[in-house]
Amino acid sequence: MKNILFDEQFQGLVEKYGELLVGDGSPEMIQKIKIWAVYQQIARTMPPLTKHWGDMHPEGRKVIRELFEEIKQLNEQLKETRNAQTGAASSGENE
Repeated sequence: MKNILFDEQFQGLVEKYGELLVGDGSPEMIQKIKIWAVYQQIARTMPPLTKHWGDMHPEGRKVIRELFEEIKQLNEQLKETRNAQTGAASSGENE
């Protein structure tokens, strides 16, 4: 029982989330964000499972760490860009 409309709507939600989170809604980034979000949820709700998985798959744990770092870095860059644009807009209003 597949709901194509829901699939499209949910994909749109995830794409928008990617744009707001890291400034990138590309299919590659959306896939990374899906992995990041699911892993993050598992880590929060079942920490022993993620620890076991990480112990069994050290290369996978390394990939996850790199993914988390990439998303964190992109998010910080996006925030800095937005803050710079807001600051420029604010200083322009005073002139």
